[in-house]
Amino acid sequence: MPSSDDNATLETSPAATSNQISSTPASTSMAPMPSTTTPTASVPWFETSFRNHLSQSAAPASPQAWLRACAAACREELMRRWARTQANDRVHLSTLRAGDARRVHYLSMEFLMGRATGNAVAALGLNDAANRALASTGTSFAALIEREGDAALGNGGLGRLAACFLDSFAELGLPAFGYGLRYQYGMFAQRIVDGQQNEVPDEWLRDRTPWEIARPELRYHVGFGGTVTGEAEHRQWTPAEVLNAQAYDFIVPSHHSDHVCTLRQWHASATQPIDFEALSRGDHAAAAYASTRADSLNWVLYPDDSTQAGRELRLRQEAFLVSASVQDMMARHLQEGGTAANFARRNAIHLNDTHPALTPLELMRLLLDDHGLTWDDAWRVTQAACSYTNHTLMPEALETWPVSMFEALLPRHLDIAYRINALILKDVRSRFPNDEGLVQRVSLIDEQGDRRIRMATLSIVASRRVNGVSALHSQLMVQTLFADFAKLFPGRFFNVTNGVTPRRWLAQANPALSSVLDHRIGTAWRRDLKAIDALKRHANDPALARELHAVKLKNKQALAAWVRARMGVEILPDTLFDVQIKRIHEYKRQLMNLLHVVSRWQAMVAAPDAAWTPRTVIIGGKAASAYRAAKQIIRLANDMAKVINHDPRLRGRLKLVFIPDYGVNVAERVIPAADLSEQISTAGTEASGTGNMKFALNGAITIGTWDGANIEMAQAMGAENMFVFGLRADAVARIKSRGYDAR
Repeated sequence: MPSSDDNATLETSPAATSNQISSTPASTSMAPMPSTTTPTASVPWFETSFRNHLSQSAAPASPQAWLRACAAACREELMRRWARTQANDRVHLSTLRAGDARRVHYLSMEFLMGRATGNAVAALGLNDAANRALASTGTSFAALIEREGDAALGNGGLGRLAACFLDSFAELGLPAFGYGLRYQYGMFAQRIVDGQQNEVPDEWLRDRTPWEIARPELRYHVGFGGTVTGEAEHRQWTPAEVLNAQAYDFIVPSHHSDHVCTLRQWHASATQPIDFEALSRGDHAAAAYASTRADSLNWVLYPDDSTQAGRELRLRQEAFLVSASVQDMMARHLQEGGTAANFARRNAIHLNDTHPALTPLELMRLLLDDHGLTWDDAWRVTQAACSYTNHTLMPEALETWPVSMFEALLPRHLDIAYRINALILKDVRSRFPNDEGLVQRVSLIDEQGDRRIRMATLSIVASRRVNGVSALHSQLMVQTLFADFAKLFPGRFFNVTNGVTPRRWLAQANPALSSVLDHRIGTAWRRDLKAIDALKRHANDPALARELHAVKLKNKQALAAWVRARMGVEILPDTLFDVQIKRIHEYKRQLMNLLHVVSRWQAMVAAPDAAWTPRTVIIGGKAASAYRAAKQIIRLANDMAKVINHDPRLRGRLKLVFIPDYGVNVAERVIPAADLSEQISTAGTEASGTGNMKFALNGAITIGTWDGANIEMAQAMGAENMFVFGLRADAVARIKSRGYDAR
């Protein structure tokens, strides 16, 4: 299957992911670090450290205390590896010739990391040691780890992809940093009340987490508003509001070496936490205004943007992430002996979608205003450093921001954007005279109606490379959405298909299946999934078939017990588990899935004695808080379940379950139990998908349209091993061109 999604500066190898890079030659811009093998045997230091941390805890012995002691013991070892990694990276980058190695800086609004303690124990090879340490408590590590929640730093596939990239960077020994925001309440915790989605804060930091490391020495100022003065390249920005960006680090370990990758998250605070004069006169709201305004940046991922205040908060979050991150990477580069002029020789900045698209503007601002580079030199550095992954083919999903909001919040960045645009349009007019239509289409500024800045356009013109995330998506990207830019920059676009890490999505999520694979073909697949090809020679072995069936049944029994305990719904493990779990969205077509359930229900009622295969349909996912249609789909699923699950005519042969609060922990439970994987987006709408790969990796049969990475999966495993249906993307386009007709 194909690899992690990124452009040439971030190409990884199949050693790190479940995918193999397609459509581009291997990059030489970053050499992997040499690695040493992580010990896999149980080691006594862990048990000693576990007991020490448990004895130091003020809390009484409890599962939560045991979990924290496990985490603390792992963290001690990983901190040592982390320090060595940073030192090795500095030496490695400084001893190679300029351009031979670059540190990766991966910017994303989301990082859906999953359980950190379970991952650390697996990476350190400490499962046996953890079980021994817990022997006196009467619980196993597998049972204990169920108490660990998700780090609420992401939502769906975009965030999980970013997490897989960090795992891949660590596994390959690449010098790398992930950059994100430290959300106190995540996106939201989903509760189902009377069949409807209710959003409540996800208080994942309520009891603190042992997996984030405060870095009080790493603090930067981020400005908003104010005025810009001066002429030409000598401009001076005086912000009206300045916030502190405080760093918190999250450790991401390799599973087969001592290398450790860093996720750096930023937390906002006011430079002046209270207005003492306002406090003294009793106006407490005014006294806390600056502090509350800064703290709002830390609250939630993707605040509801149906209001002006929500939209402004989103833009402030994106600017805050970008400014703190670019300042940090520049400071590190200078500390390591670099100069502003050679920044791009040692640093690669990757934009995961358009949320960090302000990066080129912020980098230009630093190079021009703080480091005195000329415009031409700064622009060369910026274009050489930046690269961009596009994740959507839907024009309405491409971020744009009103010029008026930009002017109010980021006046210096708007100034730079105008100048970039003027230069780009001048070049277009010289190359394509008398084509003002092209000029309007490629302009950074959408002049139709409310003038808006096009963030995808900015990402493309400021990047050295731009990639799509599946073969079909990349093809359609240059044929439709970005056809004009492909004409202007024909060598800039290419494909890297998304990927998932087998360490999380097979080794940890499905230990029973992993054990079967280890016994049959060895453990090399854990680092290089190509090694799983060795399983082919056992394909006709009936004993293997029995083993795989037993593993699947065990996983289904575990899921059925969990659903019964959590939701009070009885589902039978010997039914066909038909699963669709992903973000709720019209183009992902959960509604079509539900209509199919209705159709099956009606057919079963009409012919109750027919030989129906018993089926349990499982759906899960969150709808964005302002997305009314998606929330109605959730309500429909729950209302249907009330009827279908209590219809005696079905005799238990059809059940519908909506699993609330879908996240990594839920996925790790559901995916290994799935028989059927629903990947049914309209062809040409799903950029890639990674859930499709996770299900296939765990033995589910894909029901899929010819869309996204479904295509490459079919080509890799044989389309005869998937249930492929529906129109191809070109047929969908022809139908749309004739006008929509629901019939």
